[in-house]
Amino acid sequence: MGARVSASPPAVRAGLEILRWIDLTRPLSSASPAFPGDPPIRVTRWRPPRAPAGVRVSRLVLGTHSGTHVDPPRHFFPGGRSVDRLDLRRLVGPAFVLRVDDRVGHVGAGDLKRVPQGTQRLLLRTANSGRRSSRRQAHASVSIGADAARAMIARRIRLVGFDALSVEVDPTGRYPVHRLLLGRGIPIVEGLRLGRVGEGPCWLACLPLRVAGGDGAPARVVVGVPRDR
Repeated sequence: MGARVSASPPAVRAGLEILRWIDLTRPLSSASPAFPGDPPIRVTRWRPPRAPAGVRVSRLVLGTHSGTHVDPPRHFFPGGRSVDRLDLRRLVGPAFVLRVDDRVGHVGAGDLKRVPQGTQRLLLRTANSGRRSSRRQAHASVSIGADAARAMIARRIRLVGFDALSVEVDPTGRYPVHRLLLGRGIPIVEGLRLGRVGEGPCWLACLPLRVAGGDGAPARVVVGVPRDR
């Protein structure tokens, strides 16, 4: 007889044990904020010619970094991996949500001390998650420092998620955090809504639109957490 195959491998069993799913995705609408300089989001009604009565079609105009989205290496490096070529194993699997003190305005390496060793996917919940979503929020937010990015690389983090439209606000235009993380092939998930998620382990599912050769793409992102958390 052949080897017995389990009907529920470890990854499936882990998924089945998660009782509560939380959607971290920002809704997209014409009122949604966009990062300064990015195309504004527009959702309008489209009237197809000769369409049957009652049929509804909408027209969606937006940038590749609108709402909750994924930055692949190609966002900053022309020869880098595009969003449609990202390894799905980076985007789906166990993760850890770190609750950063609301008084912290710039996340540094010292703020990562509670991240367990072996964490591969790190989601940072900061004071951004307590702010009301608005156009102003896109301009002023808590950000991640370059020293924190280096610490994440040293810890072999494979994905970084953040609760603002960008992990950094850099008026110089150098964007060291993006360059550090993406230069090591670490995708960045921005625009997460983490206000309903407490600190601790979770199961992450992040699926960006499969934009061919894309420098980024909006994504639907959810986490599964134990019901008692």
